[in-house]
Amino acid sequence: MSLSLSITQVRSAIGRHPSQRATLRALGLGRIGKSRTLPDRPEIRGMVFKVSHLVRVEEVAGQ
Repeated sequence: MSLSLSITQVRSAIGRHPSQRATLRALGLGRIGKSRTLPDRPEIRGMVFKVSHLVRVEEVAGQ
């Protein structure tokens, strides 16, 4: 059983650096409250680390 990450945007991207806004878009986020479940991979962890002050992350059991 692999782990997945449930990522929810909790703060606005307004006024943030363009690379942080682009990272949110790459994660599939764009509005406060929007959530995505993504695989737990190093690339995703790196993107989450970059915008950790804008998102909430929970580990969930994947299929």
